[in-house]
Amino acid sequence: MPLIVKDSPLPRIPKPHGIFDPVARALEVIGDRWTLVLVRQLLPSPRGFQELRVRTGIAPRVLSSRLRALVSAGFVRSIAEGSRSVYDLTEQGRSLEPIVHSIGRWWIQRGVDDLGIDVDRFTETSAQSVLEALPFMVREERACDVDLTFEIRLKGPGGGVWSVRLHDGLCSVTPGFAERADVRYTADTSLWCRIALGLVDAGDAFRRGLLMKEGGRDAMDHYFHQVSTPKSRCAGSGRAAGE
Repeated sequence: MPLIVKDSPLPRIPKPHGIFDPVARALEVIGDRWTLVLVRQLLPSPRGFQELRVRTGIAPRVLSSRLRALVSAGFVRSIAEGSRSVYDLTEQGRSLEPIVHSIGRWWIQRGVDDLGIDVDRFTETSAQSVLEALPFMVREERACDVDLTFEIRLKGPGGGVWSVRLHDGLCSVTPGFAERADVRYTADTSLWCRIALGLVDAGDAFRRGLLMKEGGRDAMDHYFHQVSTPKSRCAGSGRAAGE
């Protein structure tokens, strides 16, 4: 008599809430992507509704809805600042900072090669948004034990002056002139953004007189990741830019 083997019963598929998955449970609390985008924008300081719109591009109705949800969840609170109301992070909202930084650094470091990002979509990005993204772009292994201050002077629409400081692997960006700048850069706003994103080679821009550099030999492209690497860039550390 032939041996009859019965099929094993299929395992019961549990419902999602029946699985103890810290990542899934955390995302239930955090919600959609706009939560972390807004938390990121509120980390430096409280901001008003219109300023959040300018910084994120979120449609008014969507922004209003997301802010109400963040207030309800205890991540954000509305406070009075003079004659207006602004949004500020609570202690719970500020506890999301490591997640925000990890996501930003992961995206920058994986970049175009692994994620297939079309870098040309950022050619019209604002200088402020690129500068404020620099803390996510630091090459920690090169910036460790470094204390350097760069001053960025940008001309044209969206231009201004910013101070970028590297200290022990961390980066801080503040608007205004630096009290003590080790290196100063001067360039057109659009060109500088393209250099910072890796769409234009810094050394080539310097040789053509489009990028002015004063101060020491240290170059920013040695200490920061770029979303793209210019085809004209030679292999090496990048410290030659502006020498």
